[in-house]
Amino acid sequence: HGYISWESYANVSYFTRVLPPVPTDCPTPMGTKGPPQLPDAQLVAEEFFLRKKFHPDPQGTNLMFAFFAQHFTHQFFKTSGKMGHGFTRALGHGVDLGHLYGDNLERQHELRLFRDGKLKYQVVKGEIYPPTVLDAPVHMIYPKHIPAEKQLAVGQEVFGLLPGLMMYATIWLREHNRVCDLLKQIHPTWDDEQLFQTARLILIGETIKIVIEDYVQHLSGYFLQLKFDPELLFGVQFQYRNRIAVEFNQLYHWHPLMPDTFKIQDQEYSYNQFVYNTTMLMDYGVEALVDAFSRQQAGQIGGVPNIHKQLLKVAIGVIEESRLLRLQSFNEYRKRFGMKPYTSFQELTGEEETAAKLEALYRDIDALEFYPGLLVEKSQHNSIFGESMVEIGAPFSLKGLFGNPICSPEYWKPSTFGGDAGFQLVNTASLQKLVCLNVKRCPYVAFRVPGGGEDAVVLAKEKGPLDEL
Repeated sequence: HGYISWESYANVSYFTRVLPPVPTDCPTPMGTKGPPQLPDAQLVAEEFFLRKKFHPDPQGTNLMFAFFAQHFTHQFFKTSGKMGHGFTRALGHGVDLGHLYGDNLERQHELRLFRDGKLKYQVVKGEIYPPTVLDAPVHMIYPKHIPAEKQLAVGQEVFGLLPGLMMYATIWLREHNRVCDLLKQIHPTWDDEQLFQTARLILIGETIKIVIEDYVQHLSGYFLQLKFDPELLFGVQFQYRNRIAVEFNQLYHWHPLMPDTFKIQDQEYSYNQFVYNTTMLMDYGVEALVDAFSRQQAGQIGGVPNIHKQLLKVAIGVIEESRLLRLQSFNEYRKRFGMKPYTSFQELTGEEETAAKLEALYRDIDALEFYPGLLVEKSQHNSIFGESMVEIGAPFSLKGLFGNPICSPEYWKPSTFGGDAGFQLVNTASLQKLVCLNVKRCPYVAFRVPGGGEDAVVLAKEKGPLDEL
């Protein structure tokens, strides 16, 4: 709606909105500026987004980061195809690990073992992997030709799409069951339910810690060391509640991260060979995939046309959705997030050729659409994208992370996590520990390629005593 309503507050199946939609009676789609009809979405995507050559990210971002971004955000970006673009099926609106446990109780129960708090699993070559849909009969999205015994069952129904997503689902499954074993040692009298629920809270805490101190740290490019400390907010007014905004969902379409091909050991895979590849995870094992994805560079997101032709239709869909929802212009969002609006297309892009093409299509800088603006904006020095992506994305991210109930004074204490040992798991979590405590041999694991960027990350050692971690 273009007005405040009780429904938009109380009905959490809606995404929220940062700015109201452009009124339907305005003379142009963007209000008063620009052409009476917006340029064709496919034309915009082909002209400004389509990769002619691969532009690697100057920060050294790798595919381990790219798949983490996709895996992590798919717990709260779940647009409802049935209800429409303004609606979400992820009613948690934040970090609830619905991508691991399912977004409803029925799905969760199908995925649970109901013994020792654990999730169902299968053992292949001595390693733990998610169960198949034969053992955990949940709806998963796979092509019709893939037999049920090859379909892995996890919380998020789309994760069969890419081996990188299923790799992370496997790591978190192993972590959940590992934490359950630790809790059972400490609390031998606890029943299955308490072990499961406490393990879930620990994993939510571990996720937030990793996202802030590893993921956002890398993304920001800050020299300042970020720290996850919920107690920082205990003395101020703060709402421990979050709603995912439709603009955040739009902003987070980072498909330029994806490379031209996927390199694993001495093999190179095209998109057709990689997508819905149901054997790759178990053929190579988690360690080999982590190592390969940590070493392969991801693409730069903003400032250059860098979306692979196979993924261009996703970007076209984003533009079409923004028009359906009548999102306001890019400059209106810059103002809303405390930035100066751009005065020309040349100021936005930092060069003349793209600026002239944009001006020919949109006529006025105040008529430029939100998502195209984010992708064509000149990137900051040695950065993965421009100013607006950081300044608009960061408040959404940090509110969503610190607004989680586990960060509140009522929850943030050892007893929530099963005592000091569980609290310690949360407070010492890292990407490297997450992987290395759940594999037999510790691979190179980071969000940056080896030697990439200024602070070239710690190279993982051969797995030795756990206190090294």
